[in-house]
Amino acid sequence: MSSDALGGTAGGTTGSEQETPKERTTRKWNEMLQELRVAQTGIQIITGFLLTIPFSDGFEELTTADEVAYLVTVCSSILSAGLIIAPVAFHRVLFGKSEKEWLIHAADATARAGLALMAVTMTGAVFLVFGRVVGHVAATIAAAVAAVVLVTLWLVVPLFGGEREEDEDDGGGDDLQRRAS
Repeated sequence: MSSDALGGTAGGTTGSEQETPKERTTRKWNEMLQELRVAQTGIQIITGFLLTIPFSDGFEELTTADEVAYLVTVCSSILSAGLIIAPVAFHRVLFGKSEKEWLIHAADATARAGLALMAVTMTGAVFLVFGRVVGHVAATIAAAVAAVVLVTLWLVVPLFGGEREEDEDDGGGDDLQRRAS
């Protein structure tokens, strides 16, 4: 893969020193769209499976706790999908209106909220599967482990891992970078 495809220039540098503000905005928007494509596919697959569960044999045998967990999981899944897809709608409404900086910040906010709800969805799915297969105690433990792993990978590692450049702004994360310093 060329360094251009990774957001850099053909010369192998990151290009941030050489790109114009408009080029940087365009790069940031394209990077955001790539990230959203990955998340969107994942949450749509999970949502699709969740929506088929009520039509499965044995669904009516769920306990009240399982029903609540299922409904919370379905709601978080649909809201997550809506938040992750929202930047596309923003772009359609604002197309050609020179609002790309706003789009980047709005997409960042909705993507973060969508990913948080995606973590809730994944944790809920773990709870439901473990509850059905081995019982509620194991389900609670497995869901807690899943939540800890997701929070660690999706929040803690990025906040405290790697080096940060002071002036780099990739989608509104400056406040997070300052807190991690």
